[in-house]
Amino acid sequence: AQELGAQVPLGYWDPLRVLSHVDNDEKFNFFREAEITHGRVAMLAMLGQLTVRAGFHFSGDFEGVAYADIPPGLAAFDVMPFGLKADIFATMAFLQCGVRNIEGTGNEFPGDYRNGWIDFGWDNFSDAEKLKKRAIELNNGRAAMMGITGLVVHEQLHTSMPIIGQL
Repeated sequence: AQELGAQVPLGYWDPLRVLSHVDNDEKFNFFREAEITHGRVAMLAMLGQLTVRAGFHFSGDFEGVAYADIPPGLAAFDVMPFGLKADIFATMAFLQCGVRNIEGTGNEFPGDYRNGWIDFGWDNFSDAEKLKKRAIELNNGRAAMMGITGLVVHEQLHTSMPIIGQL
């Protein structure tokens, strides 16, 4: 397959046959947008894990809980004040509902959220460069989703994580 996301050496890979029932571009684009969005969130989660485990924290506190006292991973939800959890949820809801599908520059492909105000020179790339950069983002997102899943599993199993667990 030649479509974006069919990568060497696996080619088109859908072992659970999730897309076997997709019969139109609209449904496929919905799933592709979800994959890209989840990949972006996973990349940020991996960056957050590495940053906090390396000892970098925001200064200050939230509702009396110092940011430095909030551990990485899922353990953070046990320590995090309710107000901070609410802020995180509200931010996610706003981003999910409030800044998608705004008319303007962008909206060329699933996951293109330029929305008429941010560009960083995307329009100056050739079509081949754009496709390559989109494939790189898709692969990095897939790797990050697997990476953050592995970190969460190790955390829940209370195992020692080589390198990352030693930070």
